[in-house]
Amino acid sequence: MQMNGHDNIPLIEHLDVSVTPRGHTRYYWLKLISDGFGSPINVPVIIARGIGEGPVLGVTAAVHGNELNGIPVIQRLFNEVDATELRGTIVGIPVVNIPAFIRKKRRFNDGVDLNHIMPGKEDGNVSEVYAYRFVDRIVKHFDYLLDLHTASTGRINSYYIRADMEIPTVRRMALLQNADIIVHNPPSDGTLRGAADDLDIPAITLEVGNPSTFQKRLIRSGVEGVHNVLCHLNMVDDEIIEVEKDTVICSSSRWIYTDIGGLLTVNVELRQIVQKGEKIAELRNVFGTKIKEYFAPEAGIVIGKSVSPVNQSGGRILHLGIIKS
Repeated sequence: MQMNGHDNIPLIEHLDVSVTPRGHTRYYWLKLISDGFGSPINVPVIIARGIGEGPVLGVTAAVHGNELNGIPVIQRLFNEVDATELRGTIVGIPVVNIPAFIRKKRRFNDGVDLNHIMPGKEDGNVSEVYAYRFVDRIVKHFDYLLDLHTASTGRINSYYIRADMEIPTVRRMALLQNADIIVHNPPSDGTLRGAADDLDIPAITLEVGNPSTFQKRLIRSGVEGVHNVLCHLNMVDDEIIEVEKDTVICSSSRWIYTDIGGLLTVNVELRQIVQKGEKIAELRNVFGTKIKEYFAPEAGIVIGKSVSPVNQSGGRILHLGIIKS
């Protein structure tokens, strides 16, 4: 193990939780790749290793470089966890996509969405190698995974969960988040959750609000959700936090798009129940003349929506959850 002279945090090349003493929390830089100068690009790793035996819970954030709410969720989690009272190990990765985070952008520095190419390729292009090494050197050592995201640029989200609700362990992890909405969504190829599923690691995706900002209420909710999973996995002796809220479970979801360009106004709010045929948005041209109205193609709940007025043909209007009957 080398020491990173910048801040005396150890530099490692693979995740090995046994390096952290039992009952302690430690910080590391894990080298994934090198830049054009040959300088290492390092991922921050936090490990809290308990006194007792137990599973390894991984918590990741900022797979997209501008999705920031998950970072303080992980920071607060490790500030609150006492490793001397922990069974098993928690591994936090506050920022997965370092090149995008530094540039305040969603995508990797070659323009690729990392969450579309997991688990990458050992001998692929720059983003594929980064994705491969992240999964190979870090994720494959997890027993469970919570992957924290937010909406993308120009959109806002409710606090919702993507999970395969047909897998009992995953379903329980999702329900423990006390989220506004859960969307039944079997893991798709290319996502970090899908890569974890291929490794038989139960995983859920937490969509914690909006991009490029910190939202205190949602950060607090995210910490409570992770705490509840720790309780459920018997990693801590504490009580599950329950809230007086009915989580809406959706059997599926779909995005609704424009077919012409213009200035978009979305007429519904997050978490609003809409009926089939209800007006959801309108488009005006640059002179202010209304040119098109859009209506809900079926009943559902508003999971997320566009807040960017400038909308080209094929632009997103809203994310509609189809409520499970």
